[in-house]
Amino acid sequence: MNAVTGSLAATPAVTPVPARRRYDPSLLGLAAALVAAALVLGLARPESYLVNAVGQLAALAILAVSLDLVWGYLGILSLGHGLFFAIGGYVCAMHLSAHAYAVTGAAPDVMQFMGWTSLPFYWTGMTSAPYALVLGIALAVLVALVFGWASFRSRVNGVYFSIISQALVYVAMLLMFRNDTGFGGNNGMTGFTLLFGQPMGAPGTVLALTIVTILALAAVLIGCGRLVASGIGRQMLACRDDETRLRTLGYGTTALKLKIWCLSAAIAALAGILYVPQVGIINPRVLSPDLSLEIAVWVAIGGLGRLSGAVIGAILVNALKFWLTSAMPEAWPFILSGLVLLVVLVLPNGLLDLGRLKPTWLRRGMPR
Repeated sequence: MNAVTGSLAATPAVTPVPARRRYDPSLLGLAAALVAAALVLGLARPESYLVNAVGQLAALAILAVSLDLVWGYLGILSLGHGLFFAIGGYVCAMHLSAHAYAVTGAAPDVMQFMGWTSLPFYWTGMTSAPYALVLGIALAVLVALVFGWASFRSRVNGVYFSIISQALVYVAMLLMFRNDTGFGGNNGMTGFTLLFGQPMGAPGTVLALTIVTILALAAVLIGCGRLVASGIGRQMLACRDDETRLRTLGYGTTALKLKIWCLSAAIAALAGILYVPQVGIINPRVLSPDLSLEIAVWVAIGGLGRLSGAVIGAILVNALKFWLTSAMPEAWPFILSGLVLLVVLVLPNGLLDLGRLKPTWLRRGMPR
């Protein structure tokens, strides 16, 4: 895994977006397509299993955008973004369990796993959805703030930062596997029955959650697009390309990196909050370093420094994973490794390099 980490860390970033361009046209087109897709789903009302798969892909695409923001525009390869994703997911699971318990009086699965007669004190307030939303994002930002401040202040960069972030998420996984941590241990949390008082499995609930996730993805794309097209975005690109020179010119690179790092963690936590109700379970395996590594693969395949590329890469890879894990589950790890090698050796700029692979006569037109 460390060899793969080094390979991904060495993947060059794409050419920066021109400073005068306010928005990336592909970004605007993708955001419009997402809104249209949400409208079509609302009108067509396809089968719930298909709607649920679309919602999961949208949540994972938000997670990919969060990593591209720091890797593609700041040059910081994090292999620990699964931690922020898990923080949001666990807080959402706590809310779903506490809400159902308050409404129905039936003990949630986590209480039975842990042998509790009542919910612990740190579950106080979890029946409130706004409180859980704010808490999940705030906890992720707090963890990112502490870790980022310690790392950036010490000027830990490159593959060293990647390895440390990977170690952080691995330690968190080991911690959450323990039953005495108080979050369900190896079993995690599952058995969610209600969402805002509505049955979780009802077609209307599944459809509404998917539409909200798609619209959230569109909003994240537009917001991040405005950010990277602004003066702050130009500072991010300058920091990525030559942090020492930017620091010499008087810019505070540590503060810049810390702010964007915390914003990225907040977006990853939002993705976790939206993802857990759709899969119906969360356990320590979401903290496995494998997931954090996969996120980097999604972004690399889509194209570094292109938010729309991160979305496309996440959707393509995970759609392939959904199909293969049901058809040929044992083949997926090998295919994922092949995708990593493909990106590193053939497509260093992801799908953006596909045009360069065409023969010259195809790009210039067939000779007469």
